Amino acid sequence: MDEIKNRVAESKLITFNLEDYYPEGKRVVLDIKDWLFQGFILKEKDFRAYIAEHNWEQYQDAYVALGCSTDAIVPGWAYMLIHTKLNTFAKKTVIGNLEDLETALYLSIIEGLDVSGFKDKPVIIKGCSNKPVPPNAYLWVVSKIQPVAKSIMYGEACSSVPLYKRN
Repeated sequence: MDEIKNRVAESKLITFNLEDYYPEGKRVVLDIKDWLFQGFILKEKDFRAYIAEHNWEQYQDAYVALGCSTDAIVPGWAYMLIHTKLNTFAKKTVIGNLEDLETALYLSIIEGLDVSGFKDKPVIIKGCSNKPVPPNAYLWVVSKIQPVAKSIMYGEACSSVPLYKRN
């Protein structure tokens, strides 16, 4: 009887899981609508008073998505002013929602990724994740890995979709 071999385990295939790079930490949405008159109008004096009285320490080591949930037109300087306070406590701040925040976090991670270990190797980018990996992260990681990898696939080793193969 032939011995059963695990060809996947014996292959040079490298599995790359974006979920492994998920930055742990508290995510917070800071909605400034309550700092605006009737949720729509920024009155500078009142706005500055909210900023002065706000407890900024609650954002210590947090990732913050800063925005306004109403259709108010918020001048850029207002977000910049808030950021001068958040910058002391938060790990990262973006203007937008939680998806924008995750996207910004992954962009930073992928830009700094050392891909030299993928040189001339077949790479499979794992598809399923339990953490909020933004869709753009998959595109960016392909762009980062493609110049060095022998091939790129998506999915699981047992059922992958070929994406790229160097000639």
